[in-house]
Amino acid sequence: METISSVKPLLAVAVSLFGSLLIIAAGRKPNLRESCSILIALVKFGIVLSMVPLVLAGTKITYNLIDILPGVGIAFRVDSLGLLFALVASSLWIVTTIYSIGYMRTLKEHSQTRYFTFFALAISSAIGVAFSANLLTMYLFYEMLSLSTYSLVTHHQDQEARFAGRKYLSYLMGTSIAFLLPAVILTYVFTGTLDFADQGILSGKAGDGMLILMFVLFIAGIGKAAIMPIHSWLPSAMVAPTPVSALLHAVAVVKVGVFSVLRICFHIFGIDLMHSLSLDVFLLYFISITIIIGSIFALKQDDLKARLAYSTVSQLSYIVMAGGLISVLGMTGGVIHIVMHAFGKITLFFCAGAIIAHTGFKKISEIRGIGKMMPVTMAAFFFGSLSVIGIPPFGGFISKWYLALGCIESHQIPILVVILTSSLLNAAYFLPITYNAFFSRGENFNGETTIQEAPIFTVIPPVFTAIASFLLFIHPGFLLDLARMTARAVMGLG
Repeated sequence: METISSVKPLLAVAVSLFGSLLIIAAGRKPNLRESCSILIALVKFGIVLSMVPLVLAGTKITYNLIDILPGVGIAFRVDSLGLLFALVASSLWIVTTIYSIGYMRTLKEHSQTRYFTFFALAISSAIGVAFSANLLTMYLFYEMLSLSTYSLVTHHQDQEARFAGRKYLSYLMGTSIAFLLPAVILTYVFTGTLDFADQGILSGKAGDGMLILMFVLFIAGIGKAAIMPIHSWLPSAMVAPTPVSALLHAVAVVKVGVFSVLRICFHIFGIDLMHSLSLDVFLLYFISITIIIGSIFALKQDDLKARLAYSTVSQLSYIVMAGGLISVLGMTGGVIHIVMHAFGKITLFFCAGAIIAHTGFKKISEIRGIGKMMPVTMAAFFFGSLSVIGIPPFGGFISKWYLALGCIESHQIPILVVILTSSLLNAAYFLPITYNAFFSRGENFNGETTIQEAPIFTVIPPVFTAIASFLLFIHPGFLLDLARMTARAVMGLG
């Protein structure tokens, strides 16, 4: 496989870092500030998109910024897995920025300059994780993301937001410092390097007991993956403005978590070592608990954003399955679920935000009958629900289909049962929302109600992402090719 050096990965990370300064400078002029935010998002996406042809051709793009220790430095590498994640994050950042403008203006939110500044810093951190060439670089951007999103979680600056912010940092930075950092240090001690490699770097470097311990430290240290029991920070963070919730659940934070888990499984341990230590089986059955219990918790929530939050807790572990299903089909399904879940779930959060901003209602029981008042928003919610459930013709079906085939190929029939059971639970907690919105009468939406659709900036984004979820089913295109390339490279098939 050819490797070339290019500054593009660094530029993709740096453009929104520089852009955050422009946002601060334009803070007194809202139109200019928001124009800068959109322009920066477009430039970042353009840089990421420009690397697609090279990666599809089998070329890895690298850039070494600075060496810190022998065999360790801050360096970037663009491979199929990192590029897939970066494409999702950078494309949805554009849509989320447009949505944020409508949402923040509708609610006349305070400190909007601070909001857009830290929004830009957060997406830089996510792209930094995506394009990290080694554990050190990934760790630094991982922590940068925690710090930059803290301000977004605590945006309202009230007691509830401050409590959620403290919990957010305690869970994410507490686990990373207590578990992830020691695992990184142990990796360097045993291998002399932190660089990612397709077949891993730990095989034969330490005893089985130490390797198992290191794996547990890695999984426990990546709190952003929201694997139970390290998950309660996620529902608590729902006090943030809805665009932040969308950022947390679909674009950046949780996706950085599961992406980092896949990096550890694929490029630090390697699938052969995972299989020889039975870590693949352990991972599959451990995350199955999260998949089922997260869905059950979602069923019990009346708060709309809380239901979406627990759904995310459950759905994230589908992506982690790629690290345990030792098959090309299973890995492809887990990796492509990064894309399919992102577009489906961000649609749901956009719709929830439009409802909250326009009506003030946050409870599912309060929005019975709202479909007659906001039919476009609720239609988009329905389509997003179908994608997350995994019903054709929406993208979520593609990823769950590949995961199911991977379970059969890997002879993991109990895990297939988990996927099917979880999908039924998904339907149980999503479909009644749409049904009651269109076919039930609610006390808040009667014949005298004059509520209409939300402002256009909060309606266009969910409609766009809902349509995108449909198009991803019809033609997943090169995104599915990138997922297959990742699986084949990890399996040593070229």
